Amino acid sequence: MARPKQHAPDALHAQVMAACDRWLATQPIHGLSLRAIAREIGCAPSTLLKLYGSFHYLLQYVNVETLARLQDAISNLQTDAPEPWLRSLAHAYWQFAEQDCYRWQLLFDYPLAEGGELNQRQSGLIEALFVEVETCLRRYQPALGELEAREMGRMLWGSVHGLVQLGLNERLGYWQGEQLQMDRLIDQLLTTVLAGLRARGPAE
Repeated sequence: MARPKQHAPDALHAQVMAACDRWLATQPIHGLSLRAIAREIGCAPSTLLKLYGSFHYLLQYVNVETLARLQDAISNLQTDAPEPWLRSLAHAYWQFAEQDCYRWQLLFDYPLAEGGELNQRQSGLIEALFVEVETCLRRYQPALGELEAREMGRMLWGSVHGLVQLGLNERLGYWQGEQLQMDRLIDQLLTTVLAGLRARGPAE
């Protein structure tokens, strides 16, 4: 096995991200440590401390990768029409969270970076999602002003996110002995919001 000093930083970073990915594919972040990652990839913990500064910042890179994966999933949506796109986005959001639940848990249970390049990357990816939703809402209802679309986009996506979190925790309740279906709840939410937007008059 190669000695740590023989690894270029980019190659070492890729190994670290792959090790975290393998861990999060089957279990939550609790129990993973910088020492455990170092042992798996065959380097000293001090090598990882030199590269990342702390385990906290290592996990911030995992969160950046999660956000980038989500962005990729969004970019692969097949429709441009506003209503089908919003519905596809909401369902893709749920599927992403359900299929990679431990990454998702890390992203929202762990504090995001504060300041610096990592903060900029995380904030940029999050803002890009909101901007796409806002733009879609303004295409659907041109009467929306810029600020109102910004507020509406965050309100709508906060509602979708809340459903997703409750769904992951199985806290949405039951009907006739069966759990309420997330896909139906997402569709009902979007139907209600979009009907309200559709009923608006022209911009003043």
